[in-house]
Amino acid sequence: MGEDPTPTDPWETLRTLARGSEVELSTSDGITYHGTLVPSHDLSGDRIVQIKLASGYNVGVRVGRADRLTVYPAAPTAPSNGPPAKALGSRPKYAKSWVALLTTGGTIASRVDYRTGGVRPVKDEAEILSFYPFLDRDGPVHVVPVFDHLSEQILPEDWALLSEKVAEMFREGARGVVVTHGTDTMHYTAAALSFALEELPGPVVLVGAQRSPDRPSSDGSPNLLAATEVARNSDLGEVVVVMHSGLSDTSFAIHRATRVRKMHSSRRDAFQSRNGPPLGVLQEKTLKLRSGYRARGTGPVRVDSRLDPRGGLLWFYPGMPPEKAKEFCSGLRGVILAGTGLGHLHTAHLPWIREAVGRGVFMGMTTQCLEGSADPFVYATGRELLRCGVTYLGDLLPETAYVKLLFGLGRFDSAGPLRSFMLEDRAGEFEARHPSVAAP
Repeated sequence: MGEDPTPTDPWETLRTLARGSEVELSTSDGITYHGTLVPSHDLSGDRIVQIKLASGYNVGVRVGRADRLTVYPAAPTAPSNGPPAKALGSRPKYAKSWVALLTTGGTIASRVDYRTGGVRPVKDEAEILSFYPFLDRDGPVHVVPVFDHLSEQILPEDWALLSEKVAEMFREGARGVVVTHGTDTMHYTAAALSFALEELPGPVVLVGAQRSPDRPSSDGSPNLLAATEVARNSDLGEVVVVMHSGLSDTSFAIHRATRVRKMHSSRRDAFQSRNGPPLGVLQEKTLKLRSGYRARGTGPVRVDSRLDPRGGLLWFYPGMPPEKAKEFCSGLRGVILAGTGLGHLHTAHLPWIREAVGRGVFMGMTTQCLEGSADPFVYATGRELLRCGVTYLGDLLPETAYVKLLFGLGRFDSAGPLRSFMLEDRAGEFEARHPSVAAP
């Protein structure tokens, strides 16, 4: 039960309440808002309060003097059954399962900067929790800031750091790990964690948002709650991406990390699985997984974060000058070619490709189509590329192939073992119905 509605101007009470307080505000025009107080932005205006509703949406309400306010008492502090905010190594062991939340920045951990019109990262753990007050509704969640990069600023060495931190969380006893990430390059990081981590004893769930948490239409809260649900309650032992599966807030797709791609710049359901359906769905808190997912291992988790950034991704386009392509590949140990159709490019590029392969540079061919498989045996150009030493990578997505290449370059010095690594299914990156193509 809440306290009796305030008999005086409710604004005087609201302006002094701590962020995260549970309130119910009934306006004079008959609308009732029930939720928790979240920080207002700099241009909210006078007498504007921002409330996060149970749906996860934020709403800004102008408070009238005749409005009625109910303030609910804070829930009693429960006995400590989850990781407290203190040094990781000094935590005692807890009987109740907990989820680790690793923050890396991105829109899901950002807020609007109204001076510039853009968004800025939220760096403070308390501010993150104030935006997501329902995060631990089903059990303890331990927030661990890792870095605060917008996704376009993330580098391969950040993947290595993040994979080590994920492994650390599992060694400390986490039931699952959620990673918040900017959406623009989330599929790259998801693939990287898939290749760096083995024998996972629980799910690693990447999640993002298309709109920052202080916008009324933010999708961050429902996405994050869904990701935490999957991390806590699923039998997954692999890396996945969890985002909206449509425009409603009741259904979320669970995508295999090596087979997902951002397909729209702003829609909530921007992430789509390619060359097959998602691994599963979370619908109205009911979790359903398709057959073929990788179940949790017995551990301990293994991490191999070695990589070599001397790899590149070259997207072919009509009119691409061969000399420019050759220049791009100068100094690289491996290149993923995103060719047209079944894996083609202009034959004017054959000489520099042949010369690069002769120097020991790995050349892997994927298709820009994003559905289907690269195949060198249908048209003459493909067979010529195969004779030049290009390795056709079946239905491997270009971005996934690029990430895998960096890990392969970090583990192998010679072309033979690297080529075998690239053609081996390591993390579900190949669809069984699209066998990889071997050179004749």
